[in-house]
Amino acid sequence: MKKTKLKKRQSISFKIIAYSVCIILAVLSILPFWIMLVNATRSTIEIQQDALSLIPSTHLFENISILLGKTFDPMKGLVNSMIISVSSTFCTIYFSALTAYALVAYNWKLRQPFFTFIMAVMMIPAQVSSIGFYQFMYKIGMTNNFLALILPTIATPAAVFFMRQFMISSLPLELVESARIDGSGEFYTFNKIVLPIMKPAMATQAIFTFVSSWNNLFLPLILLTKNEKYTMPIMVSLLRGDIYKTEYGAVYLGLALTVLPIFIVYFLLSKYIIEGVALGGVKG
Repeated sequence: MKKTKLKKRQSISFKIIAYSVCIILAVLSILPFWIMLVNATRSTIEIQQDALSLIPSTHLFENISILLGKTFDPMKGLVNSMIISVSSTFCTIYFSALTAYALVAYNWKLRQPFFTFIMAVMMIPAQVSSIGFYQFMYKIGMTNNFLALILPTIATPAAVFFMRQFMISSLPLELVESARIDGSGEFYTFNKIVLPIMKPAMATQAIFTFVSSWNNLFLPLILLTKNEKYTMPIMVSLLRGDIYKTEYGAVYLGLALTVLPIFIVYFLLSKYIIEGVALGGVKG
């Protein structure tokens, strides 16, 4: 009896510690976003005089008027960013899964060298090739064109590597062989059989790809020079360009508008990630 009580006490103590750590980590994760939302309701003077506050202020509508008065069109920026990010995410997820499928489901002579080449490309920083990429886009007349930011995402080595590793552990090749014996075409097999199995990996990569594309500032800044083509990160970066005074409340409001779609995408796709973790736990 004493041993049983001792085990129960130890179990309760462990749960209390685990829940306490989880609560602390959750608070630390939420706190920066809460401070950003609070600062979006404060004036520049309040932010400069009192750097940290957890209580919302009353200057939200004032910041909105300042934001809109700086030739800032949040709806246009949101639409532009959404077009680029959603299209980039779709291209990355689908074609990376297709490439990974070719590396896993087929036996061909150059399969391993091709995968090695993909891994080598991962080691090259994007900044190294940015000048040549811009010159190439300029020569073919693709500046101020969203396709210059969307089409290159078809070749994403990190996503291919992630998809391949997931397929190796989760895709039963016997299922693919059975579909082929039944007369299923390769693209039909991939779209109807392989992709549903890949949902957890696709959801995970979709979040990473969407966030990366949404927050991308460097390439859009050098490729998009027309105001009507600006994305949200470009517009927010220009808010700090006032040589007389920076309205920090308006800047935080712009940042809040930029972060909002990322939250929406995460909440829409998080259930697939949880399903994937649970499935992996059951298999283990």
